[in-house]
Amino acid sequence: MPNTIETRLPTGVKDFLPVKAAKLDYLQNTLRSVYRSWGFRPVAPAVLEDLAVLELGLGTDLREKTFRFDDRQTGRLVAFPPDMTPQVARIAATRMREMPLPFRLCYNGRVLRHTEQRLGKDREIFQSGVELIGLSGPEADAEMIAMAVKCLQSVGASEFTIDIGQVEFLRGVLNGLPLDPAQSRAVRTAIASKDSSGLQQLLKDLPLTAQQKTELLALPKLYGGREILAQARRSIANPLSQAALDNLEKILEVLTVYGVEEHITLDLGEMRGFDYHSGLIFQGFLSGFGRAVCAGGRYDGLTARYGFPAPATGFAFNLYNLLFALDRTLEERAGEGTDFLLFSAGQDKAPAQRLAAALRNQGYSVARDIIERDQAASLDYARRMHYRYLLVLDATDEKLTLIRTADGETSSLAPATLESGQFKI
Repeated sequence: MPNTIETRLPTGVKDFLPVKAAKLDYLQNTLRSVYRSWGFRPVAPAVLEDLAVLELGLGTDLREKTFRFDDRQTGRLVAFPPDMTPQVARIAATRMREMPLPFRLCYNGRVLRHTEQRLGKDREIFQSGVELIGLSGPEADAEMIAMAVKCLQSVGASEFTIDIGQVEFLRGVLNGLPLDPAQSRAVRTAIASKDSSGLQQLLKDLPLTAQQKTELLALPKLYGGREILAQARRSIANPLSQAALDNLEKILEVLTVYGVEEHITLDLGEMRGFDYHSGLIFQGFLSGFGRAVCAGGRYDGLTARYGFPAPATGFAFNLYNLLFALDRTLEERAGEGTDFLLFSAGQDKAPAQRLAAALRNQGYSVARDIIERDQAASLDYARRMHYRYLLVLDATDEKLTLIRTADGETSSLAPATLESGQFKI
């Protein structure tokens, strides 16, 4: 018996075998089709970036998670990107700056991030997303949310929510508070975790006015439907937060026109991307799956870091999360496998080869069972490898037998029927 070779992968990365890989392929193709229907065109960022250039577009959190190493040819530090949005921003700012705005760009690709092993998180993330560069205003933000809803519907999701926040609303409450960095982090953490009692206890010892404490305590509770906007207006009166609420009102009006408001939830205490985003933020969640499958928002300052100031908004799907959340749903949508495994006994394989070519020309997927084995073994192989049919050719009397692998149902056909294109499965 040959020695077993150790082939364990590094922590946080995965291989995908044909069934799962087919589902990933289906997700990519379906999402790409939605992007195209909204006028987005693909870009393909490089797999490596100069670290100094890449870091211009990264927030502090992602900088700490970046894989970096020495480039032997140049002696410079290069990196695997931890997120594709900064790459698209660089492309837009440096390679497309002479083209007319707006840019509607989409992408699919893998990124790498350092993560703590004890948390069990993936280090490799498969992203699929869009960036809309050059447009400001509520309609552009609403388009991102409506697209995300359409994407989820297109891949078969039925029960899901898009949670919407607004970082300018939060900044109106948090900016200017007389807190040191440690106190500020503690307050943000309590708000992000919606720990109202912990936040209340924390605020007792902080040098804040009664109004400031009231506004902070309101944040974890501002979660729900459209009625939350009125509640927020009563609780928080500073001009920046009020303007952010006006922005959300207009976005919701557009989403009502798109007919997607049933999937929308407001979360005005959401802290994600506080130091990176510049307005609307959102995340998509599927019922019964605890992690976000997509996330996005407005990031108006990003392209300016590459010398090209332009408003921008976008979102990205985590395809691994989407795959695991929809695994059963995708069985029917992406689990069909190959159409035919073509079995032919005897020495003369030319008739089977001609038949396989004819079927492929009609758009079917066909594999010849070239291994010498009997029909029963061929059928067993077809079932285990997810072929839809075993097609048995008896070249002697030009007889064809079609066996459906799912249930063994058998039918007889004339070769001319298949070769003429009149046969449908």
